[in-house]
Amino acid sequence: MSLHMTDVRIVFRKYGGALHWNHRARLLGEDEHGLWAEVPGGTVARKGEGPPVTWETTAIMLFPRDAWWTASFNSPPHKSEIYVDVTTIPEWNDDEITMLDLDLDVIRMRDGRLILDDVDEFAEHQILLRYPPELITQAEETAHWLLDAVGERKGPFGGAHMEWLSKTL
Repeated sequence: MSLHMTDVRIVFRKYGGALHWNHRARLLGEDEHGLWAEVPGGTVARKGEGPPVTWETTAIMLFPRDAWWTASFNSPPHKSEIYVDVTTIPEWNDDEITMLDLDLDVIRMRDGRLILDDVDEFAEHQILLRYPPELITQAEETAHWLLDAVGERKGPFGGAHMEWLSKTL
């Protein structure tokens, strides 16, 4: 993917290919953590083919080159500071970044609380969507790693997004 492009489409799909969250973003650049993009407040997103949803706050998204997650660093007053989706490794194709959303989410709230979300949905989809055993294991291992990294503010979860956010102001 050329880093000269400024506008990219972010496409989350569910296992099996069904369209999930999708929206536009503005490419900011890349560092040792991965590719960074801005999703400005006012961005219109859709969950699958559902009705448009307007996001009120700006988020800086991080797409790692070799990890099974995608992170959103939300600006105030969004209730969560960091929202990390457990996904397949993000793939770059021309002006699109795609990944499969594997249900589990690690969320750090502004008050410091750490949440592992959608465990029930993950269990349901293992049966309904027939997740292969290796996918289940990878998703669970990633979620546990993220709980530690996000909770302890390790790696990109220790404020690396602030430099990218400052470029958008």
